Amino acid sequence: MQATVVSLGPARRVGLPRGATVTQGDGYAPLLDPAVLERLREELEGDEGVWRVFVQNFIGYLPERIERLRQTLTTGDFRGAMDAVLSLKTSSQMVGAERLAEMAIDLERALRNETRENDPAVALPHLAAEHLRRIKQCGRQTTYLLQATLKQKPDLG
Repeated sequence: MQATVVSLGPARRVGLPRGATVTQGDGYAPLLDPAVLERLREELEGDEGVWRVFVQNFIGYLPERIERLRQTLTTGDFRGAMDAVLSLKTSSQMVGAERLAEMAIDLERALRNETRENDPAVALPHLAAEHLRRIKQCGRQTTYLLQATLKQKPDLG
């Protein structure tokens, strides 16, 4: 599987490191969409402090969100798993973590489809085995990019 590298050149305004790249594997969304981070900054009326706290909170809560997803899937808790995957999807979309959001959408769809005719106690642990490793890896990659973004000084120009 060959990866395509997408340059984030104009993303400099949202504080991504100069020359930062996002690798996009076949069929996957980019790890991070800098336009979403810029839109978030604009919605916060340019308040850098609030923007930074918002991104830091996403990074801080991500391990808990993924752990909750793991716990609910492996114990066959359909309602809990659905709540956890929706939380992961929504929060990822809000910071532009496009690939993580896409993975959450895929898992949400699988949850709905696999539990229509199958016992959640059986179906959900299988979904955990199929999805969690990739979600955890993507979460680590996304966290790395967001942390690098936070280390940069904002480009006000």
